[in-house]
Amino acid sequence: MGSFNLNKIMMAVLLTALGMIGIGGLTEAIFDREGLEKNAYPIEVETATAAAPAEAAVVEQGPSLAELLATASAEKGQKIFKKCKACHSADNGGKNLVGPNLWNIVGRAKGSHAGYGYSDAMKAKGGTWTYEDLFTFLKKPKDFVPGTKMGFAGLKKPADRAALLAYLRTFSDAPVALPTADAPAAD
Repeated sequence: MGSFNLNKIMMAVLLTALGMIGIGGLTEAIFDREGLEKNAYPIEVETATAAAPAEAAVVEQGPSLAELLATASAEKGQKIFKKCKACHSADNGGKNLVGPNLWNIVGRAKGSHAGYGYSDAMKAKGGTWTYEDLFTFLKKPKDFVPGTKMGFAGLKKPADRAALLAYLRTFSDAPVALPTADAPAAD
């Protein structure tokens, strides 16, 4: 390819660019662009209030935890517990694995099982493990205790969580009584 052909290509590109600039300037001279005083179609947007996050934490619809636990199957919970066995043991006096031993989990202080290195977030959570807390924790652990070391994504189905709690209840010499429908939920 000779230099003459290269010059023709460069000249075509240059003239195209100049032509585009010229057309842009010409249209601005012809058409006057004034801003509108107001939009033809006003868009109304509600601003979020501080109460919005509280509304997002609406309790799940459906049967109460007491009703779910009353009909929950420990046998079904045993099948679901297979997901937990990779990280947790549940034997009386059993050792901690990746996660703490779950013997007597209901009624135990959060972040307190001897010999296990809990996250600072779990240690700071405070209180004892109730059926209600475990039910919520098992739905999505990182939502219940932000910063927890537990990498489990959670169990979406309330019936599965109730069945798992019914099975976990068997890991105790003196199981904590199940909540009743007329008793208020613990905080």
